Amino acid sequence: MTFQAFLFYLFGTITVLAALRMITVRNPVHAALFLVLTFVSAAALWLLLEAEFLGMLLVLVYVGAVMVLFLFVVMMLDINIAQMREGFARYLPLGIVVAGVMVAEMALVLTERLFRVAPPPGAPAGTSNTRALGEVLYTDYVYPFEIAAVILLVAIIAAIALTLRRRAGTKYQNPARQIRVTRGERIRLVRMPAEKKAERVEP
Repeated sequence: MTFQAFLFYLFGTITVLAALRMITVRNPVHAALFLVLTFVSAAALWLLLEAEFLGMLLVLVYVGAVMVLFLFVVMMLDINIAQMREGFARYLPLGIVVAGVMVAEMALVLTERLFRVAPPPGAPAGTSNTRALGEVLYTDYVYPFEIAAVILLVAIIAAIALTLRRRAGTKYQNPARQIRVTRGERIRLVRMPAEKKAERVEP
């Protein structure tokens, strides 16, 4: 067994075990941290498969942005663990069916008994995975890429419009008003009479 194969099996085992712990652990914060470990191990597998761009993208986007947001949300919410465990038993049969379908699909892909597909040609020496992906993305799939970008932009604007509401009693800042503020509005001088020293009363 080569060292590369050893690393592949090592990171693959870590990915599977972390994914299993992510769905079986009771603490939501621990589940999010196990999901981070799963993403990092999957990124290592991408690097072993010479897909450096996808590996770095997985670390930067999902681990660095999405999972940090998940951790903040999970830690700020008051989650009832007992109620979550009750729902786990209710959705267990459906989860078993979905897991069985996923295992069957992976078995068909890995065994290649039904679909005999020729292996893809190897990349020539000196080529960059990121450059090859960019050339395909911005030449053959430029229109689907632009359409997906517009859809994501519309989704971002819709999310901001749905959450940006004026509620009574909510305190907010107006940057334009803060810039136009003057010295007289920032500082207020108050004249107060001097305090008189209390006289000491003899017992």
